[in-house]
Amino acid sequence: MHIQKIFMLAINMLCGGGVIFSYVHGLMSNPDSGPALWGEVPKTLTPLYTVSMFTAAAGYLLFTYYVFFRLDPEAARIGRFGYGLFNLLYLLILVPSILWMPFTFSMIANPSPVTWVMIRTVLALVGIGSLAMLAAILKVQPGPQGLPHVLAVIGCIAFSFQTAVLDALVWTHYFPLRY
Repeated sequence: MHIQKIFMLAINMLCGGGVIFSYVHGLMSNPDSGPALWGEVPKTLTPLYTVSMFTAAAGYLLFTYYVFFRLDPEAARIGRFGYGLFNLLYLLILVPSILWMPFTFSMIANPSPVTWVMIRTVLALVGIGSLAMLAAILKVQPGPQGLPHVLAVIGCIAFSFQTAVLDALVWTHYFPLRY
């Protein structure tokens, strides 16, 4: 297996596991705080969030399948960058994702402007990373490879909608800044 694919696998296993751990640990450590995570997001938007979370997760799997199984690390180019750019983008998405839940519970327990900035920063980084991933998938050469490429683009759009729009913009608008 190519070293860049080994890195991608390690990043997704370690950092993806870190995201899952941060969510499970956060919710288990704060069992009654689940509703507080919604802030003041209108109830009318929660069905959109619920559907989007599932489509974003499926989308992540679709574009990851494409990048891992359908692209040749030796040949893939994104502008002047090689396949390793995908690994940097996964890090940009996953590392801040690990921090969102702990920062948010910290904000609920002990609100501060610094924590609020950190929450907005990690969500912005994930959104930027997801949009950059979409751009990379759209621009990767050699060109598209049929249905897997189409599904990767659709999946990355769904993931980007969740992270760059709903999380980084809508949720932060409705999450109260009280300190």
